[in-house]
Amino acid sequence: MNEPRDYTTVLTIAGSDGSGGAGIQADLKTIAAHGCYGLSVITAVTAQSTMGVADVHPIPPAFIARQFGTIVSDIRVDAVKIGMLGPAENAEMVAELIAGLNGVPIVLDTVLRSSSGAALFSSASTAAMKRLFPLATLITPNLPEAALLTGRSSLPAGKTEIERIALELHQQGARSVLVKGGHWEGEMCHDCLLHEGRFFWFSNPKIATRNTHGTGCTLSSAIASELARKQEMPEAVSKGISYTRRALQVGANRKLGHGTGPLNHFPDRAD
Repeated sequence: MNEPRDYTTVLTIAGSDGSGGAGIQADLKTIAAHGCYGLSVITAVTAQSTMGVADVHPIPPAFIARQFGTIVSDIRVDAVKIGMLGPAENAEMVAELIAGLNGVPIVLDTVLRSSSGAALFSSASTAAMKRLFPLATLITPNLPEAALLTGRSSLPAGKTEIERIALELHQQGARSVLVKGGHWEGEMCHDCLLHEGRFFWFSNPKIATRNTHGTGCTLSSAIASELARKQEMPEAVSKGISYTRRALQVGANRKLGHGTGPLNHFPDRAD
């Protein structure tokens, strides 16, 4: 009889989305789609649907620590994805917790607002989030988040300015930076990765769909899953983007609720 093999695990630290399109729920679906085993620490419970976020109930920092400690005392963690954190004290607690995960790749999705525009992270908490930058292997801001985190009042225009923003975020402590270009005007989406002093650009045609709820959660979880599977950073990002595009394409012809619907997190199993 063969010895049982260990699961490849990804721990997501994020908020819960009862509609299943974003947050912990989207993360766990994405992790499963990559053949990994999903673990979770919930930082907040939200009341939300495809119409937007109605309310947010943060989990106390002590219970975040209790969830985390109980898991890592028993189960090896191969990668971590961090999403919505809530108030500053939650970000500070998560920073304290992940500081002990030596050698584990950590992907920080710098969630400041939901895809519907609802604030999920107060401006007073931005400094607390930045404490996580040096601990993360990769941060994944979209263009509005990148602008906010670097003190800009408008979105960056053109590749040169985006590269400049990525460098600024690196100087703030982030080891690698993926600036997501979904808000870029025009028919193309240009994503910029700064890794080990080099810029990598990933350019793809935009996908015509209203079902974009949870796109950032999905991409960051896909990249974390690829890193857990020992992919190098540029390849992990490339594969994460390709998976997210397939999930958008297959989800485009589905309907859920009356607002912004979700991606299809299992695009290869869709009928």
